[in-house]
Amino acid sequence: MPADPPGPGSAVPASGISWGAGPGADRGGPGTAPSAGPDAAPGPGPGTGPAPGRPHVLILGGTTEARRLAEALAAEDAAPYRVTTSLAGRVASPVLPPGETRIGGFGGPAGLAAWIAVHRVTHLIDATHPFAERMSFNAAEAAALSGVPLLALRRPGWIPGPGDDWHAAASLAEAADLLPGLGSRAFLTTGRMGLHSFAHLTEPWFLVRSVDPPDAPAPPRLEVLLARGPFTLDDERELLARHRIDLLVTKDSGGSATAPKLTAAREAGIPVLVVRRPPVPEGVRQTGSLAEVRDWLSGRIQPAGPPTG
Repeated sequence: MPADPPGPGSAVPASGISWGAGPGADRGGPGTAPSAGPDAAPGPGPGTGPAPGRPHVLILGGTTEARRLAEALAAEDAAPYRVTTSLAGRVASPVLPPGETRIGGFGGPAGLAAWIAVHRVTHLIDATHPFAERMSFNAAEAAALSGVPLLALRRPGWIPGPGDDWHAAASLAEAADLLPGLGSRAFLTTGRMGLHSFAHLTEPWFLVRSVDPPDAPAPPRLEVLLARGPFTLDDERELLARHRIDLLVTKDSGGSATAPKLTAAREAGIPVLVVRRPPVPEGVRQTGSLAEVRDWLSGRIQPAGPPTG
């Protein structure tokens, strides 16, 4: 497995980027060998899976919330659930959660529904990133095809406070249109997969921080910091000052882990361009609470329905 990338402060100039995403592979769980990749057969054939009466929970993960949920379920007395976490495989050296792990794509809603059937999944939890819109819609369609209940676990979105100078965008494309009028040295934290949306901007200078090098195309005036969070408020203050950042561009990912950059921007009087998150698919129950997930798994709340609250 590749070594972890350099920590904060290890800058890679645009000319030194080695373009290309890390490969993904399926993993059946701790101690098992990787398969041929995301398009490989879904795993053991029919008849495998949890013992009768033991629910099998499939977590579509890749977020802090997904990992915490897997940890919480693994820590329960008598291990009442079999837990499998699926990761997209976009990070070369992901932090693996407890339980079984599967890395790679399913091949769309039909492929996910087939995997659910083969592995006798009883509960499906969409704990992907709030902006993983395609995966969320695939999960909703797969749940409908398979008849398995689905719950979306989403961290609450951010809310601007006194002193914040926020500007909303409905998409990355709209953010790219608005950016030149808001700043010339942008800290771009919208994720390496969306960097192409800003590739046509030749005048602004961009700083991107990523676990893995981003893919081309990318803006011509670009510096990449290879680093893995979380980052403290002091980290973010120092970064904004050192690189003379005058605009922060981010998605409304929510959560506390990445919020210090917003505080640092407010303190420095830097405007923030925020891309609004897409809604969960219609009819899918949504929660931001691990306790409510447990209640849902135990049947104390309805297994499906519109978002509450």
